[in-house]
Amino acid sequence: MFKSVFAKYVTAVMTIFALGFAILLFIATSIVDHYISRSKIQEMDSTAAGLETVVSSLAANCEPAKFEEQFNASAEDAKIPLSRLLSAFAGRNADMAILVSDANGKIFSVAGFYPEAESTEEALFLSDALKIMAQKGEQSEQNLELPLLSRAVPARMKTIRNVNKKYCGSVIVCITRLAESPMRTDMIQSILSTAMLVLVAAMIAVYFISARVISPLKEMSIAVDRFAKGKFDTRVSVRGNDEVARLSQAFNNMADSLENLEKMRSSFVANVSHDLRTPMTTISGFIEEIRSGVIPPEKQDYYLGVIETEVKRLSRLVASLLDISKIQAGERKFVMHPFDICETGRQILLSFEQAIEEKELQVSFDCDNERMLANADHDAIYQVFYNLCHNAVKFSRKGGELRIEIRETKEHKIRVSVYNQGAGIAKEDLPLVFERFYKSDKSRSLDKSGLGLGLYISKTIMDAHGETISVKSEQNEFCEFRFTLKKAADGE
Repeated sequence: MFKSVFAKYVTAVMTIFALGFAILLFIATSIVDHYISRSKIQEMDSTAAGLETVVSSLAANCEPAKFEEQFNASAEDAKIPLSRLLSAFAGRNADMAILVSDANGKIFSVAGFYPEAESTEEALFLSDALKIMAQKGEQSEQNLELPLLSRAVPARMKTIRNVNKKYCGSVIVCITRLAESPMRTDMIQSILSTAMLVLVAAMIAVYFISARVISPLKEMSIAVDRFAKGKFDTRVSVRGNDEVARLSQAFNNMADSLENLEKMRSSFVANVSHDLRTPMTTISGFIEEIRSGVIPPEKQDYYLGVIETEVKRLSRLVASLLDISKIQAGERKFVMHPFDICETGRQILLSFEQAIEEKELQVSFDCDNERMLANADHDAIYQVFYNLCHNAVKFSRKGGELRIEIRETKEHKIRVSVYNQGAGIAKEDLPLVFERFYKSDKSRSLDKSGLGLGLYISKTIMDAHGETISVKSEQNEFCEFRFTLKKAADGE
């Protein structure tokens, strides 16, 4: 039952609503019960207070032994029929009862709702405790004779000088069925009806909200299964701008990255196959021709030079692949020590002297100081610097500008920039420049051959140093790569 998110969500919401309404019902009924009880008690007290004056005047000349007879007679003489008087007071509340007893506790008159008086023909008497309470004019909330709550009005006869009036009877006002009220019943029914309506509305809302949340998740689950089968063009719909929409967008971004990585991997395999097959075919063909005598001895040195070039090309290819493998496995260790980055730049630039002359490039080399010390792994930074300069020379147009600048930044770091005018990089390719297997030129011309690993290795090296490398370019205009290095402290 609880295997699906929808079932768990609905169960949780319904449980919270049920508990909430149960607590609300309990609190509301408690408040109403307290209000009803307080209202009835106040009404009972006001009734007892109203009866006190009347009872005192009627009982003023009554003797205890003849209290019932004389009390009724006084009421007739005063033209106040006792039954009508008591019924008038008791009629204020259907749950109220008024009892009149003599000094012995015998009840001789009852008005209002009092079941014991209606269900038996035997005389009713007050308990000793209730008689004591009545004599003192006290109140009782837990008596054995009356249903729940009572107030007593003592009846006393006059004595000489109205001193020490003698107790001769009592009038007791009580409330029955204290907690029962149509208001309480109506309120409970109203809360239950409202709860049912809210629960139905909540069920409908939960259904649509959960469907809004679960539907993209199901779509993503299907997309993941398609990904597992190699269908990297799968995408999910993005609806709205909430968390689920952002998750869908993140999923699509991940899918784009995976698709691009798969394309790069395929391109890498094709490039590796081509770059391995071409020199191996050349080497194999020339060796076979030399051994068979097709190539005369006087030309063998030339073709052996070609073979040597192709072998070096294979060596560079294998070295790059091994470098990638070591970087990914974390086996390449970087040793940080101070070195002159300006001198390193000069050496690299001199190594491209022939290529620069062939392309008639306008070269500028500018440093803030003659000697600038960077704290980094010299061999690794040399590899990065050399790769950027190699790309700059290779992709520069004939007669274009090649500019190398080494500056000190406000953050006390060294920034190296390599700028060239030439092919540049397309805007859509800029985010992919430092990805593995990236090649801006999809052709396999000899001038632009390569595996697309150089910039990836450079980015990995700079990340290991905790530094940055970036690129700015406009296609067919210029390209500029920049990387930063930590400046060596004085005295290092």
